[in-house]
Amino acid sequence: MTTYRISQLAERSGVPATTLRFYEGAGLLPAGRTAAGYRVYGEDAVERLAFISSAKLLGLALEEIRALLDIREEGVCSSVRARMLPLVAVRITDTDMRVAELRAFSERLSGVRAALSGPAPDGACGPDCGCAPAGAPAAGAEPVALPPRDREAPRAAPVVCTLDTAELGERTEQWRALIALAGRREDIEDGLRLSFPPDAELAGRIAALAAAEQGCCAFFGFTLHLAPAAIRLDVRAPESAAGTLAELFGAPASSPVADPVG
Repeated sequence: MTTYRISQLAERSGVPATTLRFYEGAGLLPAGRTAAGYRVYGEDAVERLAFISSAKLLGLALEEIRALLDIREEGVCSSVRARMLPLVAVRITDTDMRVAELRAFSERLSGVRAALSGPAPDGACGPDCGCAPAGAPAAGAEPVALPPRDREAPRAAPVVCTLDTAELGERTEQWRALIALAGRREDIEDGLRLSFPPDAELAGRIAALAAAEQGCCAFFGFTLHLAPAAIRLDVRAPESAAGTLAELFGAPASSPVADPVG
């Protein structure tokens, strides 16, 4: 019978050892112990991890995956399918709602871009100059929330990422490229705020990346603020995810960064 140490299973499956330990604690991945106390996993662990990863990519919650694994242990595929169908149907509804939110946001950005592309009035900005999006507050930023499926998810969701090592590296590079465009970083309660130049295409790029991040890391919460002088992205995470927040978005700034967007 083939068994794997945690390092061997991590290498074979592409799932980090930290995630394997989390899955064990969550009841998704059983592990035995050697006489010396080392974790050992059975020969079905790789296939089990593949199932878990596939279910996570569908947006299923850990408790739902745990229930599916229990049914799967019975060895009847039709039973697993019967349980998955309603879960996938719910995710389709959730996804359609998120797509509608992002589409409405994109349409709003297109309207702002059209207004800004027209001739500018002489002199200073005024109420009708087009710099402030229609319907926005007279002062300050207009918030555009990018909510997770569950409004409490950033605090209640487990601090675990569903991306494999290669995907995580690619996502990290995407964030680093975007963060390099920020003019200011501020620490806020439970997270940070990044300020960007006011650009419609950039706002759409930020929104798309934030939505993708919530798809694999449900513990993150994002709010995008649109204002004539700047785009601001608020990123929040539970205290237990402080290390992940710093790893992805950088450690808290020790000194102010020059702010070209005001």
